Amino acid sequence: MNDIAHQSKTIRLQPPEHRIERRAIGWWALQAALCSVPLLAATIIAHVLWGGQHGWFIVAIVAAVVLLVATVFVEPLWRYRVHRWQTTNTAVYARSGWLVKEWRASPLSRVQTVDALQGPLEQLLGLSTLRVTTASSYGAIDIGGLDKHTAARVADELTALTESTPGDAT
Repeated sequence: MNDIAHQSKTIRLQPPEHRIERRAIGWWALQAALCSVPLLAATIIAHVLWGGQHGWFIVAIVAAVVLLVATVFVEPLWRYRVHRWQTTNTAVYARSGWLVKEWRASPLSRVQTVDALQGPLEQLLGLSTLRVTTASSYGAIDIGGLDKHTAARVADELTALTESTPGDAT
């Protein structure tokens, strides 16, 4: 039996069982606020400076408010409901997204590197992103919103499993 047929029998796209940390909601809300609040402030300032001459600034302000509400309040909650992850002795599984949902599975034989990353907001909230780089042309599997200790533990476990898994990760 060739490797592809063998992998298709052992690695199946399955719903991952683990939720990410609830603190990820705050992480995503902060990220969105850092983009949408300045946009709203700019439209309000522009309306104050030039609004009497241009009525379309009101439309821009309403659009900025809708964007702020959607990205700061709706998106983080929706993403939290969707995002899941799981590792097994044979694969890494991840589901993510909010408008576009993505399910990914990668056999450990395709894993090249495993990293735990922390951006500034993640550090503030005690979160981390687990990045599993594979031999896939599609790129790494990122599992964001993990507790920093969980991410470090899973990175260590995956590294040990990957080292003992036959294959050349290509």
